[in-house]
Amino acid sequence: MEKDNTLKVCEIFTSIQGESSYAGLPCTFVRLTGCNLRCSYCDTKYAYHEGDVLTVSEIAEKVAGSGIRLAEITGGEPLLQKETAALAETLSGMGIAVLIETNGSLDISCLKSIPLVTVIMDIKTPSSGMSGYNDYANIARLARQDEVKFVICSRDDYTWAAQIIRQYEIDKICTALMSPMTLPPASICPKLLTKWILDDKLTVRLNIQLHRYIFGPDERGV
Repeated sequence: MEKDNTLKVCEIFTSIQGESSYAGLPCTFVRLTGCNLRCSYCDTKYAYHEGDVLTVSEIAEKVAGSGIRLAEITGGEPLLQKETAALAETLSGMGIAVLIETNGSLDISCLKSIPLVTVIMDIKTPSSGMSGYNDYANIARLARQDEVKFVICSRDDYTWAAQIIRQYEIDKICTALMSPMTLPPASICPKLLTKWILDDKLTVRLNIQLHRYIFGPDERGV
């Protein structure tokens, strides 16, 4: 097995896409192992270390075998592994649309020349404890089909995120998403977040975690 053609994979599963503008669509997920951040609200801590080493072709075969033409590469943080772009390119070459969910701390340039790839990039809010790691240079690397996500845990997070959206004119570059954290201790009511968005006439999409609503907050492989 060639080391340079492998990735450490936490899990591969098919479910309903729970977030982003693709919410509700069947999707096959490739969750890669490892993350460089430790967000306060992380719900996939098991992906920090768990996983098996697979080749790019083995992963692509599993994804194609699902029969679903939408895939998401997530983590952890997928850009920590250098073969992530090769996996995205392989899946794209098979006619599979690829979403790559990244925490926004690493340069996304390696993904931008690959057809059928949509970047879903977090910008970490203060409540995450990781906002100091945001690479704001990535905003200029985004394309129209890409999306930016803010996880909102408080009114301060919302005010901060709204200021970032306006400062960088993110809503003119791509789709901006706001996701209310609905799990304790840093939970916020989606109805309240909706009111703030409407009051400010902010051009963002409310992003509810559909998979958590369907399957519950603790279910894996969904």
